[in-house]
Amino acid sequence: MSGEGIGFGKAILFNEHFVVYNVPAIVSAIGNYTIAKVSPSDKAGWVLEDNRKATPKYKENKVDQQKESINNILKNMKIDLSKKGVKIVLDGTLYCASGIGASAASCVAIARALNAHFNLNLTDEEINNIAYEGEKGYHGTPSGIDNTASTYGGLIWFEKGDNNVIDKISLSSPVEIVIANTGKVANTQAAVAGVRERKQKDPAKYDPIFDRAENIAYLAKNALLNEDFKEVGKLMNENHKLLQQIEVSSRELDFLVKLARDHGAFGAKLTGGGLGGNMIALTPGKNLQDDVANAIEKEGFQTLKTVIGATRSGV
Repeated sequence: MSGEGIGFGKAILFNEHFVVYNVPAIVSAIGNYTIAKVSPSDKAGWVLEDNRKATPKYKENKVDQQKESINNILKNMKIDLSKKGVKIVLDGTLYCASGIGASAASCVAIARALNAHFNLNLTDEEINNIAYEGEKGYHGTPSGIDNTASTYGGLIWFEKGDNNVIDKISLSSPVEIVIANTGKVANTQAAVAGVRERKQKDPAKYDPIFDRAENIAYLAKNALLNEDFKEVGKLMNENHKLLQQIEVSSRELDFLVKLARDHGAFGAKLTGGGLGGNMIALTPGKNLQDDVANAIEKEGFQTLKTVIGATRSGV
């Protein structure tokens, strides 16, 4: 018997990095996903066939982290492969790049596929917790926001704490966005460590930035609930400025952000760990989405046209 599982990609709309310090963040699953298939193998242990499309060197650079991640998942699911092993195959529509939750999507998909293969009957909450342990292989101390969006889908208000706060934000229908890839594979662990070091050294500079980030989250939540996307875009622009101030943007990200805004995006910012990876632009309506994506592609960058607010049943 083989098992199959799905995990969504994600885009952080507000407060990547700040979320690590218990500042609320807003994240959305996107319409693209990773699928994992697990089948029995004659050999003990596990083997992986990774057929996902990816930024050059992304998979090669992450291979050790990926091994640690899969071992974490198996350990937390209490699966013993010492006698009979499994083959894991990864595929799907989510392109592997930094900043769109590729690692979380694979963790969720693998956990779900193992759950199906071994008939463990785990809940979404349990899958989410297992995927979080898998994410530790990639991110050291992840916030938990990526695996949450990947597990549940939709648009989510997220607060990290002893018990994470996870609230759905409902939109009447999914909204178009453009994600643009700098082509640079980012090291999220290094980005997170850099922020921590600078924050400890210069609290007088960093504390007001973090306070404003918290304020923006609440304003953005209201704007999303009211479906005031012009206001959401403005707040995304301000959030990008804060991320520049904590030094996690890059020349390429800033270029893409400006390009998207110049071609009519309601707002644009880096998404994910920064220092490379991806930019997200809010482009309600297919025509605006096409205009922004075409302008970015003309400059030689790869884009993903997708939606935020997609739920598991709606994809």
